[in-house]
Amino acid sequence: QVQLVESGGGLVQPGGSLRLSCAASGRIFSINVAGWYRQGPGKERELVASIHSGTSANYADSVKGRFTISRDNAKNTVYLQMNSLKPEDTAVYYCRADLKLVVDGPTYLYWGQGTLVTVSS
Repeated sequence: QVQLVESGGGLVQPGGSLRLSCAASGRIFSINVAGWYRQGPGKERELVASIHSGTSANYADSVKGRFTISRDNAKNTVYLQMNSLKPEDTAVYYCRADLKLVVDGPTYLYWGQGTLVTVSS
């Protein structure tokens, strides 16, 4: 069964850092576009960062210069390095990816289960 498994969330003080991981488990061929979204308390889900099949990345204005999205194609894993964290970064972070399951097949959209990031002193 193919799924996205997230890890790396937790409690961190303001100014601290965390690295989130999103690993595609099961038999897949590749990850195409992948992104991290977040949903804070009482807020709608928003796109934080996305990365295409190469290394081209896009970021929400609120995280530019602090967050970095990256990928390891050999491990079918996408990362989100979060530095200089602020209380307003507190949210459940979700990984979203378009997965190609076979070499000549279509891509399918998958979401992870979410991982909680709490920034508080």
